[in-house]
Amino acid sequence: MKLTDTLRFASYAAMGSFVRTLLLVLAMSIGVASVVVLTALSDGARRYVVDEFSSIGTNLVIVLPGRSETRGFNPANLVTSTPRDLTVNDAEALLRLSGVKLVSPLLIATSEVNASGKLRESMLVGTNADYMQLRKLKLSLGRFLSKTSSKGGSPEVVLGALIRKELFGTENPIGKTVRIGDKKLRVVGVLAEGGRGMGMSSDELLIVPIAIAQTMLNTNTLFRILIEAQSREQIDTVKPQVLKTIISRHEGEEDVTVITQDAVLETFDNILNVLTLGIAGIAAISLAVAGILVMNVMLVSVTQRTAEIGLLKALGATSNSVQQLFIVEALLLSTAGAIVGLGLGYLGAAFLRYLYPVFPAYPPLWAVFAGLGTALASGLIFGVMPARNAAKLDAIQALSKRY
Repeated sequence: MKLTDTLRFASYAAMGSFVRTLLLVLAMSIGVASVVVLTALSDGARRYVVDEFSSIGTNLVIVLPGRSETRGFNPANLVTSTPRDLTVNDAEALLRLSGVKLVSPLLIATSEVNASGKLRESMLVGTNADYMQLRKLKLSLGRFLSKTSSKGGSPEVVLGALIRKELFGTENPIGKTVRIGDKKLRVVGVLAEGGRGMGMSSDELLIVPIAIAQTMLNTNTLFRILIEAQSREQIDTVKPQVLKTIISRHEGEEDVTVITQDAVLETFDNILNVLTLGIAGIAAISLAVAGILVMNVMLVSVTQRTAEIGLLKALGATSNSVQQLFIVEALLLSTAGAIVGLGLGYLGAAFLRYLYPVFPAYPPLWAVFAGLGTALASGLIFGVMPARNAAKLDAIQALSKRY
């Protein structure tokens, strides 16, 4: 039997039982769609994390309180406070190192801001003038913190775009006074809308001089110190210098962890890549279940089409031709299910992006090919047994529907 005849006959057989074909295609498409959507989610999470850390600046070295040998590097430490001692004097000492371009001390807490009787809780960031350039922030109004205000603790604040909108509406807030905690501060600038970094939206930030933040929170310690090297090539030179300087300032004790932005990105990238592969494997189980369904339905189909198989053999079709016919039919059903599943998967990923525009839920190309290949392999493997059963039937017994 020619391949074209086999394809035509298999197509007629599949369409001859529309409900059976529809159920098989649906089962296979659900499996493929699961692979596409779940890998889009996990790979989107990986891209989101990488983009978040990339957005905090370039050529970064980050100083974390606490030794990595005793506390270990925990990604959550980058966005939560700790009691370890890092001081503004440490940050100033690091700025004097060769290869260092910018240094920003950080102190972060939540605080209430009040203006014109309107109250709102927001993220308070105490830092210096270098923070704007280091984080690549942009302004829509006014200016950022001045170098003198950072050192002297001038009572001024830069508002996030959303904070400005909620407190002042369309009114220009520059020069007006807001109350943060028990302190009055003058608004000197407003950040441009849409900035993000390290899981925080700059639209909801209150940025004040580091000295003001320390006074408000009654502490001399820092949350983190961000350092920007003059070039990517100098990061490996700057990192040991930073550690050496801190150790010398902390009486010879290595009580900090110094990491680079590339190291953080690589760690998250590796973890989330493994997670993506694991999720893809779990989703592929549904394809195996769909393959078993194909096998069961095809076995029933062999029983129902006994007379048809007998007629084919009586007309000269060989056992190999009959086996080929059923395998091709199983592959056609799997292919149809895979194509429908890819379409559903892409629609699902597009819907996720519509719901969460900042989340890049795009299916990776390898997942598309993996889903398609697994679906075809599943149809082929689980279609072999029914095909062999059909090929073993004797023509005379098949025509009389006896075994």
